[in-house]
Amino acid sequence: MTHQDILQRFIFDGAPVRGALVRLDAAWQQVLARRSYPAPLERLLGEMMAASSLLSANLKFEGTLVMQLQGQGALQLAVVESNSDRTLRATARWDGDSLPDVPVKELLGTGGVCVITLDPKQGEAWQGIVALEGDSLAPMLEHYMARSEQLDTRMILAANHETAAGLLLQRLPDGHGDPDSWAHVVTLANTLKAEELLMLDAQTLLHRLYHEEAVRLFDAEPMAFACTCSRERVGDMLRMLGGQEVGEIIDEQGSVEIACEFCNQKYVFDDEDARELFDFDVVAAVREARH
Repeated sequence: MTHQDILQRFIFDGAPVRGALVRLDAAWQQVLARRSYPAPLERLLGEMMAASSLLSANLKFEGTLVMQLQGQGALQLAVVESNSDRTLRATARWDGDSLPDVPVKELLGTGGVCVITLDPKQGEAWQGIVALEGDSLAPMLEHYMARSEQLDTRMILAANHETAAGLLLQRLPDGHGDPDSWAHVVTLANTLKAEELLMLDAQTLLHRLYHEEAVRLFDAEPMAFACTCSRERVGDMLRMLGGQEVGEIIDEQGSVEIACEFCNQKYVFDDEDARELFDFDVVAAVREARH
């Protein structure tokens, strides 16, 4: 099948349900091309990419949704950023050459946490803590939406080495369609198999599940991998680190090299670059202090 990185929203005419489907092929391959992940983490990170795309589909602001898993176990960090312009990126850190195929909570170990951050371009950022309930990401997010947003949600996620995909269903307030049909829509969704979610286009999948229902499928929105790193941002980070520490590193190693964890782009700063960053010769200052 051809690569297709698209998100499509839909709504039921006769049921109080809205939804979205996402399929990531080339965007997911861009992530995997930059780093090799153990199989359980590869699947989890793909599901996180699909889930963050689905959750950001209904946001009404310009900015970024960040989904982050962090702990002190075999899995130390997994993070996905999904932007309002329908671009996203992902990365992870783990301990060892492989990971066991166990529930997320066990992978994260002591102090494990899942955090969702909404970071608008204008206004203050907002964070929510997702309880580590259930064995996988989807039920965790369903519980979170029910408690924090009072929104009944069904989410189905799947990922393999080629594709990451997801289905989101959310119950609308009373007044739209038959209120008793939510359970029927969810029951049919529960028959969906992972291979169907990964292989079928939105129109075929919705027809297979809901051919007896009136479902309006909206135009596809293209998704893409994109990294927001830049030399300017790395320079800002070095300024925060301080002239003395940057000068010491350059004096010892000849330069500072920073690699983006998301895209592996490398940024190198030598003594001349550092002089421009700090408006003085940090390497000469370090040498003078030593003598």
